[in-house]
Amino acid sequence: MYTRTDDRGHPEHPERSEPSGHDLRHHGDAEVRDGGSDLVDLAVNVRTGTPPRWLRERIAASMDSLAAYPDGRAARTAVAARHGLPMERVLLTAGAAEAFVLLARALPVRRPVVVHPQFTEPEAALRDAGHDVGRVLLREENGFRLDPKAVPESADLVVIGNPTNPTSVLHPAAQIAELARPGRLLVVDEAFMDAVPGEVEALAGRTDVPGLVVLRSLTKTWGLAGLRIGYVLAEPATIAALERAQPLWPVSTPALAAAEACMGGAALAEAEDAARQIAADRAHLLAGLAEFDEVRAVDSAEGPFVLVRVRRAQEVRERLRGLGFAVRRGDTFPGLDGDWLRLAVRDRVTTNRFLQALDQALVMVG
Repeated sequence: MYTRTDDRGHPEHPERSEPSGHDLRHHGDAEVRDGGSDLVDLAVNVRTGTPPRWLRERIAASMDSLAAYPDGRAARTAVAARHGLPMERVLLTAGAAEAFVLLARALPVRRPVVVHPQFTEPEAALRDAGHDVGRVLLREENGFRLDPKAVPESADLVVIGNPTNPTSVLHPAAQIAELARPGRLLVVDEAFMDAVPGEVEALAGRTDVPGLVVLRSLTKTWGLAGLRIGYVLAEPATIAALERAQPLWPVSTPALAAAEACMGGAALAEAEDAARQIAADRAHLLAGLAEFDEVRAVDSAEGPFVLVRVRRAQEVRERLRGLGFAVRRGDTFPGLDGDWLRLAVRDRVTTNRFLQALDQALVMVG
């Protein structure tokens, strides 16, 4: 489903800020921020046990250079080499969130469309920049899978996540590429792609898709949410436009050191191992959830999280919180309502404890 359009294919009544009660500024960290250290965090999709010691040491070593202004050339070169691209196609950003703001403010966008349910920050950034935002709503009955024909032809910017947060659906790269058009920017948020074994269906590194803009983040796999580091891969003209809108020295020296370190061969191998472990742990979680008649999971999940429908989900969430587990509410995502929760994938021991708590919570709610 998508926002209704007029006879020119333009959205008739694009939904504006905070439409339909969806809090576009709500993020998973809010679920644990005031809960203290006693809560087991299943609300935030950052890999546990990160950043690893070797990465912390690389970041710490960069402190010796804090007196100098940041020089992003080495990190930019490393990112370019990792994806087989020239430097002119790479822009380093203070996390993916900065990239969304730059896209919304620096480019001549007139008819943006966001494919939902997905991470809400892109739409929030577009609305803050004064844009009317159309929506394509993917449906549960279709497995939250993309139908390229559902995107209005008039859209000159399309945003989609892959794998998508919160549904954990991995869309075929070929289907996403079908969305490319002359004069259209196709923005693919691949923040969780390095949590997919082999990064199958990735578009990062592709230069044959016109208007393609790929966003990556080092936050999730490497545990760097507090450091703020990500990057954009796009055509040189798009990169240049985004770069002109950035302030001077937007990425700190420690963040640049982390970016360079995470592009190395050993780091990529570690990320691949972690992705395979996440896949195994996710299968264990899905098998456990299948034992509950009251719970229906999006079982095609390919990311480090699982979306579930639960009757009286908000009451269940509060009961789980009382039992020591924080989970992500789903009703802040356009296309979802109060019956949805998102669960981060954790190790088997933690998952088993959570499943026991879920059993108790469901009994309590009745």
